[in-house]
Amino acid sequence: MIQISNLVKKFGERTAVDGISLNIGQGEIFGLLGPNGAGKTTTIRMLTMLTRPTAGTLNINGWQLPQDEQKIKQIIGIVPQHFNLDTDLTAQENLELHGRLQHIPEKKRQQRIGELLAYVELAERADDKVQNLSGGMKRRLMIARALLHEPQVLFLDEPTVGLDPQVRRRLWDLIRRMAGDKLTVLLTTHYIEEAEFLCGRVAILEKGRLIALNSPSALCRRLGVYVVEWNIDEGRQTKFFHTREEAAAFAGKLTMTTTIRRSNLEDVFVELTGRKVAG
Repeated sequence: MIQISNLVKKFGERTAVDGISLNIGQGEIFGLLGPNGAGKTTTIRMLTMLTRPTAGTLNINGWQLPQDEQKIKQIIGIVPQHFNLDTDLTAQENLELHGRLQHIPEKKRQQRIGELLAYVELAERADDKVQNLSGGMKRRLMIARALLHEPQVLFLDEPTVGLDPQVRRRLWDLIRRMAGDKLTVLLTTHYIEEAEFLCGRVAILEKGRLIALNSPSALCRRLGVYVVEWNIDEGRQTKFFHTREEAAAFAGKLTMTTTIRRSNLEDVFVELTGRKVAG
């Protein structure tokens, strides 16, 4: 569904994206991870035609950018990080406005609005002004708006930023349901557990380069399934092992208190980049 080949984006002397290549299949939930400045948002901006690549090729559904820009616009939906709804309009009016801008015929438009408000569990709040909705409701409304024209690919830029954990979980369920409907989802996130829960595969970017690409579980296996943690004066130390027996044997040789646990995607991220994901 999405093919990226040797993608480069430069801003003057600075290279924001440096030769990224990857393929994303139909119905896949794919995550872009990386510290601030790694090139995640710039990659999304190129895929959504908000900025032009310096070099490389981008294909979506067999069409190439920028040659097939208008065709691609018809099959993608975008949910930006920041709220950009009209707060003086109701939830339904926001969708109505977007549907008219998309030139969706009235009968189909009304049908889709009703279906999507139910889909994102906002049917009972359809006549409420956006300014009176919670952050989680606004995010779900933005997803409904992005789905109104029945796209095949959905771009989510930090979809749950600023939301409390309970609301994030509800949005996770919604995103997984969309992928079950064969919608391809490409998301960026600063929440490692979000990527681990949602994504079949993730790409980790560092300084514009692709440094890891696989499923979260495969990346953990490559690093080591078990982690031994202990504290010294310089801070917390970790060492990775492929079996619990190896981890226990190593921990038994240490004189300080240790913890043995299974590795996770955050361990992979920190080991590869040397930073926490929001760093």
